[in-house]
Amino acid sequence: MSDVISGQESNCIALKSTKCHQTLGSLGRYQWQQYFLHVLPAFTAGVHMLSQVTVGASPDHKCISPLPLNSSELEDVCYVETEEGLEKCMEWEYDQTYYGSTIVTEWDLVCDRRWMRAAAQSIFMFGVLFGAAILGPMADKYGRMKIFYASSVLQVLFGVGAAFCYHYIAFVICKFFLGMFGSAGAYVTGFVLTMEMVGPKYRTALGFGMQAIFDVGGMVVAGWGVLIKDWNLLQLVYGLHGAILLGHWWLTDESVYWLYTKGEKEKAKEIVQKGMKVNKLKASVSESDMEKIFSVADTKEKYGIMDLLRTPRMRLRILNVCLNWFANSIVFYGLSLNTDTLLKGDPFLMLFLVTLPGLPSYVLTPILVDRFGRRDITSTFMMVGGLACIIAAFIPKDTTAGSTAVITMVMIGKFFIAGSFAIIYNYTAELFPTVVRSSAMGSGAMCARLSGALTPLISLLDSFDPKLPSVIFGTISLISGFLTLFLPETLGKTMPQTLEEGESLGLGDRRRCFGSSIQQNERASVASDTV
Repeated sequence: MSDVISGQESNCIALKSTKCHQTLGSLGRYQWQQYFLHVLPAFTAGVHMLSQVTVGASPDHKCISPLPLNSSELEDVCYVETEEGLEKCMEWEYDQTYYGSTIVTEWDLVCDRRWMRAAAQSIFMFGVLFGAAILGPMADKYGRMKIFYASSVLQVLFGVGAAFCYHYIAFVICKFFLGMFGSAGAYVTGFVLTMEMVGPKYRTALGFGMQAIFDVGGMVVAGWGVLIKDWNLLQLVYGLHGAILLGHWWLTDESVYWLYTKGEKEKAKEIVQKGMKVNKLKASVSESDMEKIFSVADTKEKYGIMDLLRTPRMRLRILNVCLNWFANSIVFYGLSLNTDTLLKGDPFLMLFLVTLPGLPSYVLTPILVDRFGRRDITSTFMMVGGLACIIAAFIPKDTTAGSTAVITMVMIGKFFIAGSFAIIYNYTAELFPTVVRSSAMGSGAMCARLSGALTPLISLLDSFDPKLPSVIFGTISLISGFLTLFLPETLGKTMPQTLEEGESLGLGDRRRCFGSSIQQNERASVASDTV
């Protein structure tokens, strides 16, 4: 599609021609307009994902009922010594240096109710998990745009609705659906639309651009937190960010790849011609041209998640990729959502600092992956990021030098894990064919959100040992980083469209990868048949 819409030569049609590959992925005005629309859900997803850091913050607090014998210092107290003996605290006073109110101060989510604070973030992530499982396949079946826009509208309703919840249960229900539609629905589907709009040359850069915008959303969370101290108003402002997506139904086009694979050739042709007009190209597109562009058979066969497991090489690949998403997410959110326990000081500054390394990472990483490949850079970044996470856990925070060292290691870890997390979006889109691409992305996102949901709960293990959560996060990243070396390389390769093309991806790869034994068996079988 991208060749026809922005092609430098009007007769350059076939994807497999050498001349087309030279212009494949060139960006014209049409692609930039669509990309700007696709990237906005990344911004809102970043806002929703990290909003719990401020809305659900747990300020320092002290017990005021019953009154402890020594109440001069503000400290975390669950049981206090009174004249009658040791008693359980029933009421707390919260430090308002940084926060006016949060859901923690609203519902006293401290001490034996501390788990409810972690559960609120976990339930949000379970919403994303549920959305990935349901909405990814629905996008493959019913179209990217239907799911994209429905999710855009619903994230506004639930994001704003959460601000008016005055009961914990109602709040977490709204957060569940906000996670479902605000991330899995709009963000992932928007990412797929971009991946199917451009060719290999610009796919990496645009994918990383979406990740950068996600981090900008996290920075906005910190900015609003400085300005607004009431959690209800703060949640309302966060929820209203989704309103920037309400015009997308009239402005955003359906994926031409999806339309064509579903047999809706006329609609696909109309969008291609619209793009050519916006890019001021005079060439017209015939039916035979469209056949050459996509090189896919007209099929109405339905595909879904189970098709990812049908063939041996793709089955091993999706399992490896899902572990990769799981590991990247658990470190990424382990560092992002636990700034109050990892780092001491102004919580808004700490959130900003933890989010900041992602931006230079998104600038440097595309250069590296387009030179050295997706596989090796992903593996290296994951192992370095996991190691930094583990090292940070063992650095004493009692001194200024120690705190500075922890901040440095956390930022290093975030730099590398942000890069690898960004790569896996592009990498997954390139590893799987068009007919199941949204299902693959949804499966990966589902695993990422599963780990994201587990992250706050794993963080509660700091009650046993403060180092334990970070060690768990880092170890998982190290293991997955090593296994990533067994995936096929996709650098410079056209994205597969059919299941057959997806299964054959990586055959002949000089680097050993998962399924290599299958390759050897296939070649042995071919050789024996020949003999």
